[in-house]
Amino acid sequence: MNILLSKPHMSGREMIYVEEAFSSNWIAPLGPNVNAFEDELGKYTDHAHMLATSSGTAALHLALMTLGIEKSDLVFCQTLTFVASVNPILYVGATPVFIDSEDETWNMSPEALRKALVQAATKGRLPKAVIVVHLYGVVAKIGEIRQICKEFEVPLIEDAAESLGSTWQGLMTGTIGDIGFYSFNGNKIITTSGGGMLLLGSDSQRQHALKLATQARENELHYEHEEVGYNYRLSNVSAGIGRGQLEVIEQRVRARRNVFKRYERMFSEMDVTYQQEVPYSRANRWLTAMQLGRDVVSRDQLIQHLTGAGIESRPVWKPMHLQPLYRDAEYVTVDGEDVSRRLFENGICLPSSSNMTIGEQQKVIQTVLDTRSFIKEKSV
Repeated sequence: MNILLSKPHMSGREMIYVEEAFSSNWIAPLGPNVNAFEDELGKYTDHAHMLATSSGTAALHLALMTLGIEKSDLVFCQTLTFVASVNPILYVGATPVFIDSEDETWNMSPEALRKALVQAATKGRLPKAVIVVHLYGVVAKIGEIRQICKEFEVPLIEDAAESLGSTWQGLMTGTIGDIGFYSFNGNKIITTSGGGMLLLGSDSQRQHALKLATQARENELHYEHEEVGYNYRLSNVSAGIGRGQLEVIEQRVRARRNVFKRYERMFSEMDVTYQQEVPYSRANRWLTAMQLGRDVVSRDQLIQHLTGAGIESRPVWKPMHLQPLYRDAEYVTVDGEDVSRRLFENGICLPSSSNMTIGEQQKVIQTVLDTRSFIKEKSV
């Protein structure tokens, strides 16, 4: 591929911190970069209880364990998401219940969530947590969702893996619910190559999560273990990359938002729609996701045409309730309308890297605009 969907964008500062790790021989997990990365991201997000992890998936697993979720418990989760938002539910032996999306942000529908919680309360079996996802960096209707969770006294976990830098009413995503987490995978808005960050609600929660992330060793001279632990901490070298990346996070958000705005402007005559920002929010627009209307070619035709031009694109996430792995899971919609299925069937993600050149983006734009005539010629 000549133009990738979302590629790493180095600041030039990363090697300073990486070289410090090598020169001081802090190569093993933990070290000054890890502590500093937690502190610096805590200042950026205005959140006190940070725990650097080996991945966003590890962070979610720790979040579920920190909340005491275990076998036979229910966890409600947004269906339109990547599978890593759900698999940790199975890690702890709990059962996922999927919640449909709404058309504006494409994220969890507050109406469907309330319906699911009312049904669960009637059965006397409320979930132990709700997982909301800020899909592609666009903020969910988090104010409504948080209020609904408070009414039913159910903890809210924010999957902010894709939304570092996105805000609602001045608050960073990941800090609005009871627990949140970010991902620093190689294609995210900033990267540590692979890594994550868990945002806890208290110091006691952080201490418990830290214990679980470091093989759950008890405070004894010898190695004593009462709980199952994991090797989930971020390495000092990776944290050094993260520190260099974090210095330019606001530049990366602006760049991705500008990519989105250019697509939006250039496709203004096409029958397409996008995820909408809720009032008083800022999306980081990690990926520009576009919903194709009836007057546009099919999603798969467009992807095929882009691929032929050396441009990477991909469908919107396939909803979890449509995945073979979760075919037997409960799924809650509003009035039987499967919004997330429709978004998947007609949704495409376009290249959105913060280091895309104007020429690269213009190539994507022109290729999309040329698609209809290309398809027409092939059908003749």
